[in-house]
Amino acid sequence: MRRIVLTFTLLSGIMFKLSAQDATKTKEEAFTFEASYIGDNINNFSGGIKRGSSYLGMANLRVLFDTQNAGLWKGGSFYLNAANTHGATPSADMLGDAQVVSNIEAGDHTYVQELWFKQTMGQVDLIAGLQDLNVEFANTENGAVFMNSSFGIMPLISANIAAPIFPLTSLGLTVKWNMNEKITWLNALYDGSPTDFEHNPHNLTWGYHTADGILAISELQYNLNIRELPGTYKLGAFSHSHFIDQDIPDSLNHTIFSFYSIVDQKVWQQGTKSLRVFAQLGYSPSKVSTTDVYIGGGINYNGLLRKEGDDVLGLAFAYNHFNEMPDHETTIELTYNYPLTKHIYIQPDFQYIIHPAATGGNLDNCLTANLRFGITF
Repeated sequence: MRRIVLTFTLLSGIMFKLSAQDATKTKEEAFTFEASYIGDNINNFSGGIKRGSSYLGMANLRVLFDTQNAGLWKGGSFYLNAANTHGATPSADMLGDAQVVSNIEAGDHTYVQELWFKQTMGQVDLIAGLQDLNVEFANTENGAVFMNSSFGIMPLISANIAAPIFPLTSLGLTVKWNMNEKITWLNALYDGSPTDFEHNPHNLTWGYHTADGILAISELQYNLNIRELPGTYKLGAFSHSHFIDQDIPDSLNHTIFSFYSIVDQKVWQQGTKSLRVFAQLGYSPSKVSTTDVYIGGGINYNGLLRKEGDDVLGLAFAYNHFNEMPDHETTIELTYNYPLTKHIYIQPDFQYIIHPAATGGNLDNCLTANLRFGITF
């Protein structure tokens, strides 16, 4: 581990010195910096574990180094995403929902979320290092505006396997083949069990052990214009090997197989106003899966109040069916993202949760009124 940290530190120092050779020009082009902060106020008006209010936040610092702009070699880039999450855990302590009302809920941690190297060679991208699966796989552009976690990463992945997704990621290798303007094929292998925060507080303890298993995922993406309105269609599958008892040799007793599809499509546009829809569908036939069926979808309207068309009013639902009792949980979310300035936005949000299922008990339906704000630099 010390060797890895030392190597990365030395590489960073070399890259900084090389980029500083032309401080007036190359340094800005070689390094790209971005910082952001998201804050959520969650209010439970009824149902769940208890009524109440809570606050949670997440800060990120991202650094991208481009080797070509630094005068080194073509097509290479290093990326670092450091994160801090803090505040309450409303779904765990107040709501009892399995799909998680706020997609930044993680507890109090300061850690490295991503640290990877990418090399582009013609139509192929190779990415190696600490990666977030959800950046490349199983994401929906139109679902990203919603606060509920299921619209970011469907529970077919987050609930069934120890996936390298927010907040804990793991080492992996991704191959992205941009076959043409319409078709992209992605494949990846990941360490099948990210080390938990208790033993890996800053996500800097990396290493693969046989007992971790392997997560393999493949996704085919197709870009399609319908009446000159753009859309993206995705079809994916993954398998995750798992050891039931790490102390017993050859105890790789089961593998979870799952399939999913995602649709993002603009269906109407007039000037800066537009209407977009998205759909998510996932199925896992494995008996050991917690979630066997997931169905999500929604509709977004851009340009309700702003002539620029950059505000978004969205309505969506997420249905999560479990193999065991309680047998399902459904969330309906109404949200509105409004940019106050180029770098600041606010987002009032309402969610109604039917059969909150995380506790396994018979909780009453929840009604939450939430407020998110975001700042980017």
